Amino acid sequence: MNNEHMPLTTHLEELRRKLIIAGVSWLVAFLACYTYAEQLFDLIAGPVRLALPEGTSLVFITATEPFFTYLKIGALAALLVSMPVIFWQIWSFIAPGLYKNEKRYVFPFVLASTFCFAVGAFFGYSFVFPMAFKVLIEFGTGSGDLNAMLSMGSYLSLSSKLLLAFGLVFELPVVIFFLARLGIVDHKMLARNRKFALLSAFLIGAMLTPPDVFSQTALAVPFVVLYEIGIIVARLFGKKRAPDEE
Repeated sequence: MNNEHMPLTTHLEELRRKLIIAGVSWLVAFLACYTYAEQLFDLIAGPVRLALPEGTSLVFITATEPFFTYLKIGALAALLVSMPVIFWQIWSFIAPGLYKNEKRYVFPFVLASTFCFAVGAFFGYSFVFPMAFKVLIEFGTGSGDLNAMLSMGSYLSLSSKLLLAFGLVFELPVVIFFLARLGIVDHKMLARNRKFALLSAFLIGAMLTPPDVFSQTALAVPFVVLYEIGIIVARLFGKKRAPDEE
C-alpha cells in the first residue's frame, strides 16, 4: 500500500479537493439539466399521470411549489449525470491505500457502479412506478368518497427517494465484488448470512418505499436476487485465502 504514513491533514486536504471536484461537476450538470427541468418532470411524472383517474392531473398547492420542484428535478438529474465523476473521485481517494494490482479496477468500478445505478433507477421507473402508484391511488379512491389530488412537489419527493433506493440496491454486486477482492468478505461468509440478508431486504424495503406490500416486495426481491449474484461474484473473484486463514 501507498501513503500509509501520510499525516491526517494531508488526507483531509485530499478529501476536500475530491469533494470540490465532485461538487463542481454536479453544479455544471445542474446548470445544464435545469434548462430542461419541465421536460424532465414530465418524463418522471409519466407513470403517476397514467395511474390518476381520468380528468385529474398533478397540482401545486403553494405558489412556489413549481419553482422548487423544477430546482429539485434539475438537482436529481444532475446527480445522475455527474455520477461517473463522483464515483471516480471516490475511487481516486481510496486508491492510494490499495495495492498496485487492486488499482487496476478503477475503470471497472466507475463503469459498473454507474451502469448498476442506472439499471436500478430504470427498473424502478419502468416496472415498479406504474404498478405502485396505480395500487396506491386505487386504494385511496376505492371508497368513492375521496378524490386524488397529488401535488407535484410531494410526488417528486417520493419518486426521487424511490429512484435513489433502487439505484443504490442495484449497486450491491459491485460492493460485494470489491469487498471480496479486498478480502473483507468471502462467499462462505455471505452464504452463512443469507437469512440476515433476507431480513435486511424487507427492512430496507419497508423503510425506503411507501407502506404498501407491492413496493416493499419490489425493492426486497431485487435485493435478494442481487445478494445471491454477489455470492457467485465473491466465489469467482474473491481474494483467495490461505488454508490456515480458512
